[in-house]
Amino acid sequence: MGTVRDMTPDTLIHAIEENIAAFLLALGRAGGGEERDDSEIAWTIGGSPLSYHNAVVHANLTLETADAAILASRERMTMHGVPGSWHVGPSMRPNNLGRRLIATGFTYAGGEPGMAADLHALKEGATTPEGLTIQRLRDAAGIAMWAATLNANGFGEGAVESEWVGAMYAQLGCGDETPLRHYLGLLDGAPVATSTLFLGAGVAGIYFVSVHPAVRRRGIGVALTLEPLRAARDLGYRVGVLGASALGELVYRRLGFTTYCQIALYEWAP
Repeated sequence: MGTVRDMTPDTLIHAIEENIAAFLLALGRAGGGEERDDSEIAWTIGGSPLSYHNAVVHANLTLETADAAILASRERMTMHGVPGSWHVGPSMRPNNLGRRLIATGFTYAGGEPGMAADLHALKEGATTPEGLTIQRLRDAAGIAMWAATLNANGFGEGAVESEWVGAMYAQLGCGDETPLRHYLGLLDGAPVATSTLFLGAGVAGIYFVSVHPAVRRRGIGVALTLEPLRAARDLGYRVGVLGASALGELVYRRLGFTTYCQIALYEWAP
């Protein structure tokens, strides 16, 4: 797929969904997850201890086939002994998937704003905080430090998440031939922040932006977001995408991102 140049809302919504799906499938594949990807549904299940990453990422179902597909995904989660999730974006059908998931035992776990920005129109006025340096990581030792920093920053599910993601990153590699780029922010030499760039579906996706609680609100998260976006722009990409937290959405808006959709998360545990 070529890089996305069209900035119309429909194209950007599609790009947001596709980048997230490709990212989740890549990590699940690295973890040895069972993958299904056909005209009806796409998922990766069994490759992660985390519900977020045992994920159904596409569904093009009918009113007649939806319930059976939901049950099939739950059966695979049960077989693998893992929690799992459906990431329900605007393209997924039928339109009442959320209600059907809840009726089948899934729990609504919140919405993730899907955002996009023109990389040639980023608001880059903010200066790099004093004492901050940003490194792109290129070897296993760097990835191990990245994972330890993610854990120290209190991201997500803590050590379980940071260790698993770090292991998947180490397996996938971090050279120029891969779609992944990982960044570590050091404040006065101490690691305090992380981010990841994933080049997929013709756009640049930003993931795992984290900052240590003791040094937040200094512009470090902004710097760790801008660095990979600039790298993607230098590689010829025009569009940046991400899934934001409720608090992060305001920060990303100030950088030039616009919210185009919501990705609803439904979770289930055996």
